[in-house]
Amino acid sequence: MPQVAPPEAGLSAEKLSKVNSIVQAQVDKKHIAGAVVLVARHGKIALCEAFGKLDVKSGQPMPSDAIFRIYSMTKPITSVAALMLVEEGRLKLDDPVGKYLPELQDLRVYAGQNQTVEAKRPVTIRDLMRHTSGFTYGIPNGSAVDQLYIKNKIDEGALPEMIRKLGTLPLQDQPGFRFNYSYSTDVLGRVIESVSGEPLDKFLRERILQPLDMRDTGFMIADEKLNRFSTAYARGAKMGLRVIDSPATSRYRKQPRFFSGGGGLLSTARDYCRFCQMLLNGGELDGVRLLRPDTVAQMTSNQLPKEAMPIRLGGFPLSGHGFGLGVMVRQQGPSGPARADGEYSWSGAASTYFWVVPKPQLIIIILQQIEPLDISLQLQLKPVIYSAISD
Repeated sequence: MPQVAPPEAGLSAEKLSKVNSIVQAQVDKKHIAGAVVLVARHGKIALCEAFGKLDVKSGQPMPSDAIFRIYSMTKPITSVAALMLVEEGRLKLDDPVGKYLPELQDLRVYAGQNQTVEAKRPVTIRDLMRHTSGFTYGIPNGSAVDQLYIKNKIDEGALPEMIRKLGTLPLQDQPGFRFNYSYSTDVLGRVIESVSGEPLDKFLRERILQPLDMRDTGFMIADEKLNRFSTAYARGAKMGLRVIDSPATSRYRKQPRFFSGGGGLLSTARDYCRFCQMLLNGGELDGVRLLRPDTVAQMTSNQLPKEAMPIRLGGFPLSGHGFGLGVMVRQQGPSGPARADGEYSWSGAASTYFWVVPKPQLIIIILQQIEPLDISLQLQLKPVIYSAISD
């Protein structure tokens, strides 16, 4: 994707320059160690800037091709993989998950006081992709089912073991009834392995990452790329930063115990922009087609029933937003710029974000490595970048 001056992409250079001061202020205040921000429009990169440090202790500057833990920004990629199998007729959206993973047949639903009831219908592939499966994420101080996940150490061991444990535990909600962010996309990753007969990393690499030339995206970091791997931080006392994952000792240097379709990938702004541009182009990039336009349209439109709206994250409702097949979707509403209607997006636990906006053909990617999830940079940059659209 060519990099051009902002006006060549229909963006105001003056207004877009405000991005630099906003991000640099976050670095100067030591709220973040560093970040990479990319803005593309009409298939052209108008801004790709690196800020701050790759690692605070060493003082190494953040390069624009830095590699980040994108966590849940893995989910849209896994969802595209599943939709490719749907297009090939090897998978159907409304197939029961138990058809491919027998351990998840005959699931029951938590009914309170350690009681369960029969599920009204099976969990489907569509439920996994739109997070209406009834699974949850084992969140501390969460629901009774969250506590069961924690008690049973749901995230320890290999993926087949996780699937086996899920089959012994109740669902939090009736399938299809409520949006609840969960391990659904990890389950979807296991479905992809079952249907394709290949490990998820191999399927993603050969069917998506290599065809799109996403050369720095994967589940592990090669030794020769360590000098571009961002240190991960958490906020310490008095807003200081403490290291939670150093490149030298990172678990990403070894093969993971399982390939997490819900949160396991590393990537760069450049690579993820190519993935987003493929979606914006209706499933094709540089002559390589992964999906049909109608499949992308289905993926990026609201798939939730009325009773599941509005979606909630962390207990907070997100009015004006639905959820498609792997991405959050902004629906028409009175708030926000009209140009943003139809925007689809998602984020990662280390405060990484992306948005794709079909009407103005806009892609925005913000990569940083700070936990817990911090949306402050997103909230500051979004209106500035929208205001820079000049045509």
